[in-house]
Amino acid sequence: MKHSFFDKIILGFLFLSLTLFALIVFYSTYATRNALINEKTEILTNEGFLVAEQTVSGYIQGILSIEDVQKNINYYSSTLNASVWLADSLGRIYAVASPLNALENPVNLKMLDPDFDLTTKQTFTGDFYGVFNDDVISVAIPIQTNGEPNGMILLHSTVEQLSSVQKDLVSAIYVPFLLMLIVSILLLALISNKIIKPIKKMSSVAEQYATGNFDIKTDIKSDDEIGQLALTIDYMASELSKLDEYRRDFISNISHDFRSPLTSIKGYIEAIQDGTIPPEKQGKYLDIVIKETNRLTKLTSSMLELNSMDSYGIWLVFKEFDIIELVKNAMNTFEGKCVEKGISLILNNHCEETMVLADKTKIQQVIYNLLDNAIKFTPADKSIYITLHDKNGKVFVSVKDEGCGIPADSLNKIWVRFYKADASRGKDKQGTGLGLAITREIIKAHGENINVVSTEGVGSEFTFSLAKVKNKQTNENELK
Repeated sequence: MKHSFFDKIILGFLFLSLTLFALIVFYSTYATRNALINEKTEILTNEGFLVAEQTVSGYIQGILSIEDVQKNINYYSSTLNASVWLADSLGRIYAVASPLNALENPVNLKMLDPDFDLTTKQTFTGDFYGVFNDDVISVAIPIQTNGEPNGMILLHSTVEQLSSVQKDLVSAIYVPFLLMLIVSILLLALISNKIIKPIKKMSSVAEQYATGNFDIKTDIKSDDEIGQLALTIDYMASELSKLDEYRRDFISNISHDFRSPLTSIKGYIEAIQDGTIPPEKQGKYLDIVIKETNRLTKLTSSMLELNSMDSYGIWLVFKEFDIIELVKNAMNTFEGKCVEKGISLILNNHCEETMVLADKTKIQQVIYNLLDNAIKFTPADKSIYITLHDKNGKVFVSVKDEGCGIPADSLNKIWVRFYKADASRGKDKQGTGLGLAITREIIKAHGENINVVSTEGVGSEFTFSLAKVKNKQTNENELK
């Protein structure tokens, strides 16, 4: 039979409570019995000394008769509800007063056991050498005359007499404990229900998430750990929903980016093969096929690069180099393309020192991606500005275009793989949608940041930072 978490809590609490209750019952019964026996023994002892002083001593001295002695011990026996025996120096019992006749064996009331010590005060709990049919508390007090032993007085009280007192005392412990146990179980049930109910709700919601339904929410509002867990689950669902959306977009985008060039390649090759395209025009269309093939190669390489970044991280080789030289080399690379489109490349350097510590190859790739992206979206007769400035030990490199800009709702999505906002794609639709994703991963691997500011119809500006190399003079000043 399957038990819920709530059942386990209740059963565990009941088991623990009943175990503790059994231990308390055992200990309280044992401790109360011993305490009552000790108390009764002390009372019998005190009364025994009183009887010895006021009665037995007078009899031994000849002041009281045996009848007076019997009368007195009858009184004490009745008052104490105990048997009172008087024995001489030889252990012979010469007077007995007892309300316990039903428990005593008259045959054994003539002589004390031969092994009984008549000179020492003693206490017993038991049947007293078989005299009683049940356990009794026995106190034996020696009587002395002029320093010499002269008999003994014995008092016996049944243990059963303490049962009612013990029962009342123990009940005073049991009843409150049972009431506390009942109240505790009720409170535990209420508290557990308050905890179990939201847990069941979260479990149900998690099952919905497992089926792909991320729209459902836990709707648990509390300031405790349960509430924090519910918020975490809701956040997880939101992220999973985005991931699922990203997965669908990824498949759609990659399918589109592969299908379009493949369709073109297949169409042109078939047209060349069946003669639709005449021999004199085949070179033109073969160039298109090569461009589309290069595009597929670039897309595949970018995907493999990103996958490698995800799996193993980016392997960086840090070294010192001049960032301005890297920027100038990139500008020279794109100069022909810019002249072809009528775009001006303008460099603004506001740094006195442009030496940085980074992976030169990876940063070259970053600058290449940003320039290539800017050129795609910048129309003719416009400019692209590359600006360098330094602050707080860092060099900041920005690439600003005068293109169509990026819509505000797309700014956070441009770093997503394969994402291409329609308004930002311009006329050039040959991009893979992976350049900015790769760029951000490279900058993050350096422990730096890359940001974008964009206004529709005005243009976009991408800025990233790199650690600046400290010159020797700065190091010497710091040492001083």
